[in-house]
Amino acid sequence: MKKHLLYYFLFSLITGSFIYFSSFLNIQLPRILRHYANDFLIIPIVLYICLQVLKWSKNNKNYTLSLPIILYLCFLYSLLFEFIFPKYLARYTKDFIDIFLYFASGFLFFYLQKLKK
Repeated sequence: MKKHLLYYFLFSLITGSFIYFSSFLNIQLPRILRHYANDFLIIPIVLYICLQVLKWSKNNKNYTLSLPIILYLCFLYSLLFEFIFPKYLARYTKDFIDIFLYFASGFLFFYLQKLKK
């Protein structure tokens, strides 16, 4: 197993959870962290979980996610969270920087997945 992908997942999960729960604890974080960090961190969390489930279900420890699959997930997140949800739910706002962050973290995941040991 590639350790750097696991570390990226754990870093994303811990950092994202801290940022999310800091709002409940009234911890003031810089604006860029409050508004953008979790958009960058959610894609590797979801992709890593999907990758582990697919490795298990296909019984293939060397299985990797292809770039089209990663881009598809990034596209779905962009569509849902930046176009559909903001129309119907007040909690969500349309922000094109978020779309860039989804795809940037998807490409980073793809790169880390392809790194040699």
